[in-house]
Amino acid sequence: MKRALVCGAGGFIGGHLVERLKNEGYWVRGVDIKAHEYRETAADEFMLLDLREAENCRRALTLGRNETFDEVYQLAADMGGMGFIHSAECEIMHNSVLINVHMTHTAAELGVPRYFFSSSVCVYPDMKLGDPEMSEDQAIPAHPDNEYGWEKLYSERVALAYSRRYPMKVRVARFQNCYGPYGTWTGGREKAPAAICRKVAEAEDGGTIPVWGDGTAVRSYTYVDDMVDGVLRLMHSDLEGPVNIGNPEYVTVKELVETVVAVAGKRVNVEWVKGPVGVQSRNFSNARIYTTGWRARYPLIEGIKRTYPWIEQQVKAARAARPV
Repeated sequence: MKRALVCGAGGFIGGHLVERLKNEGYWVRGVDIKAHEYRETAADEFMLLDLREAENCRRALTLGRNETFDEVYQLAADMGGMGFIHSAECEIMHNSVLINVHMTHTAAELGVPRYFFSSSVCVYPDMKLGDPEMSEDQAIPAHPDNEYGWEKLYSERVALAYSRRYPMKVRVARFQNCYGPYGTWTGGREKAPAAICRKVAEAEDGGTIPVWGDGTAVRSYTYVDDMVDGVLRLMHSDLEGPVNIGNPEYVTVKELVETVVAVAGKRVNVEWVKGPVGVQSRNFSNARIYTTGWRARYPLIEGIKRTYPWIEQQVKAARAARPV
């Protein structure tokens, strides 16, 4: 039985990854600074640890005497949606760098054979609509739009440097926007699909919801089951260096809102308001991950059909719990 460590197991993608690894027959230890907010962990063992501390990284990575994990998945980070990214630059740079420096160093030192790092397409610069696709090596010379992207780019370099010095195979995925059930949907750290689903679920039929920007920004959204499948295919591949993982279906924010409204079966008006929208567009190649046989299976409409009902249920439960 293979043994895997998932750092960030109390988070959205990490929680789904733990479940998938268990279904594949792994023994899994999950680690996070908090328990999963929306469901019980599927991990065989869950440890509450602050991975900004070097000694906690060693505790997370330690099994029995002279034993190591077969695979380590490092998804732990201080992150959230665009509002959080623009308001918490210092926390992102400080906390996530500490986690990645300590985890990468300790995993290499303890002889972990395979190490996965979750990066982001935020390493790429702002792009104009219709610009040619960017490949992974075109991220440098670098000009990320935000500090989250700079931190990810630095942490990629750390992991790859250790892979050159130690016999540790490092796999780096640059995630596109990921969404699905069992993720943050309120509180300021939620990403656009969850935020829109929440606003539509909270709105009365015929009501109005506020949305940042003017609706023209273009994005690609990857359903979480597709993302986890891409993570595992990449981890078990021979691909070295960063690899983009994402759905090639590009939509405007306006089209995202229209998709959620259609799934909800409501009439909802939109008030476009000033807010931290981020880049106008990003367009990058998925050619490297395609060599593993991976393809996104869920178009946006199908993913929202699986996400909106769960968020609607959370909204109803929150309303029921409010004091009268």
